[in-house]
Amino acid sequence: MADDGRHYSEHDDRVGGNFPVRKKKGRGPFRWKMYSDANHKPRNRGGGGGNPRLRFEDEDGDVAMNDHDAPRPRFSPYGSRPSRRPGNWHDSEGGPSNIHVTVKPNSERGSSNANTRRNWFKITIPYGKKYDKTWLLSNLQSMCSVPFSPVQFHYDGNKALFYVEDSTTANALKQISRRIIDKDLYRVAITINPSTPPSSVSNELKAEEIVHIKQCMSKRYDGSQQALDLNTVRSDPDLVSQNIEVVLNRRNSMSTVVKIIEENIPELLSLNLGNNKLYRLDDLADLISKAPGLKILNLSRNELKSERDLDKIKGFKLEELWLEGNPLCGNFRDQATYVSAVREKFPKLLRLDGHDLPPPISFDVETPTTLPSCKGSYFGTEEIKVLVSRFIQQYYTVYDSTDRQGLLDAYHDTACCSLSIPFSPQNPARSSLGEYFKESRNVKRLKDPTLRARLLKHTRLNVVAFLNELPKTQHDTASFVVDVSTQTNTLLCFTVHGVFKEVDSKSRESVRAFSRVFVAVPAGNAGLCIVNDQLFIRNATTEEIRKAFVTPAPTPSSSPVPTLTAPQQEMLQLFSQQSSMNIEWSQKCLQDNDWDFSQAAQIFTQLKAEGKIPEIAFVRQL
Repeated sequence: MADDGRHYSEHDDRVGGNFPVRKKKGRGPFRWKMYSDANHKPRNRGGGGGNPRLRFEDEDGDVAMNDHDAPRPRFSPYGSRPSRRPGNWHDSEGGPSNIHVTVKPNSERGSSNANTRRNWFKITIPYGKKYDKTWLLSNLQSMCSVPFSPVQFHYDGNKALFYVEDSTTANALKQISRRIIDKDLYRVAITINPSTPPSSVSNELKAEEIVHIKQCMSKRYDGSQQALDLNTVRSDPDLVSQNIEVVLNRRNSMSTVVKIIEENIPELLSLNLGNNKLYRLDDLADLISKAPGLKILNLSRNELKSERDLDKIKGFKLEELWLEGNPLCGNFRDQATYVSAVREKFPKLLRLDGHDLPPPISFDVETPTTLPSCKGSYFGTEEIKVLVSRFIQQYYTVYDSTDRQGLLDAYHDTACCSLSIPFSPQNPARSSLGEYFKESRNVKRLKDPTLRARLLKHTRLNVVAFLNELPKTQHDTASFVVDVSTQTNTLLCFTVHGVFKEVDSKSRESVRAFSRVFVAVPAGNAGLCIVNDQLFIRNATTEEIRKAFVTPAPTPSSSPVPTLTAPQQEMLQLFSQQSSMNIEWSQKCLQDNDWDFSQAAQIFTQLKAEGKIPEIAFVRQL
């Protein structure tokens, strides 16, 4: 990182990942050259000079506050030796110390009013952008030995920055550099540099200036429309004549405007901030709670570079927004993408840049509504119920076995299958569903088209091979809820919901919930074939876990199946083979004809010629 011509290392150290620095004992020519040797100056022994430089100050006035702030000097066995000083110049082993650092602010060095101005330090957290502000500040404040209030916290690129007012606080913050460890086991580095007062302090508005700003805003407010026009407010003649500069990018200016709105016009409905060179909206976010009824916001012709800037103000329930003239508008490939991105942040938006938008799709429920209770399975007809119930029982019997290779007969040659799990904001690979993560095809989060295509399994051989790789399971068939959504002569679509547990895991978390959508077609003698299989797996809820595997599974058939004698079973197999009907319908035909094979065959031939036998009678089970 380059800052004011100086170079610093911004690499966070992983816990236990630092290379140890070998410390040399003794004062011979093979001792490491001291950090102070690089800028060694003769010791000032006289009384001349009111402000002598400290030996470890750099020529440009910066104070080294980080053990990575400057490169370590190369070892020079014949270099000049530093003067022998006691105490903090060496650690207890005689090696160079990089722990004790004395800070002397130098931002006002040489100035006649150095003793009258406050001393400020800029605190930089390299890569601090990845940390939440609340998490970062709370950890810093809890670890720091000196209570402090950060001033003007903000992000700049990948860094997080704020200011503190005195060297005591700066020293205390330096002492906790790399002592805070984040969730990825990186140490949080802290660099400290003297600074001029931050803009929010150095440009504090005086009471009389605030009065003039209030008068200016009053002239620009339309009470009939509850609208405030601050377009190009910086060049307002009334403010310019008083030599008052209102720069809304500065926190002091925006905070003053927000406070005046809060105290005088909290019912504000429309606000125009166009042509104010706004490049960030952090301070405008304070207005969300001060003027909650704001519906129209004009930010046109400013300097907003990314739609992410709008995240700061998405708490507004805006109906109209103007963004034209900002660099962010050129980031989208077309108008539809632009509208979609903005509306994602403001779902109730009706107008964008003066153009009407389609009405938003929402579910505004003004009064409390009781949702209907969950219904049981839906099959449509009794025949479909028998068909689907038997298929499900046979499918999951094989699926829960030690070898799922038997599922090959259930899938069509060109079948496809996919698996998805819910998206987790934490590291999904480390979640309790981690074993399913690498195969998850959650298209809401997966944008890479190549990866989407790879995770879609094609052909029955690949599908069954994929299913064989998933954890071994035991499904609770008593928990199943089945919904038949589509039924035609050539297609059947149904969804199975339920719970299962992984038999290889003894953890209570191994109980999962699933939803599985099957699309199947009849295939003559080949039986029922799955052409599409979509499996969704999630963690079971506490209630689902409590109810799992406590109710005995119902029998698959809606009526008990009578026990057949050996001759009847032989006749049934022969009749099914010759008629091409499945076992269930062949048995029904024989029972209706008192197990008279010839009569049953005659009736079957007649009914088939008349087209009275449904197609499902010829759909064979697994």
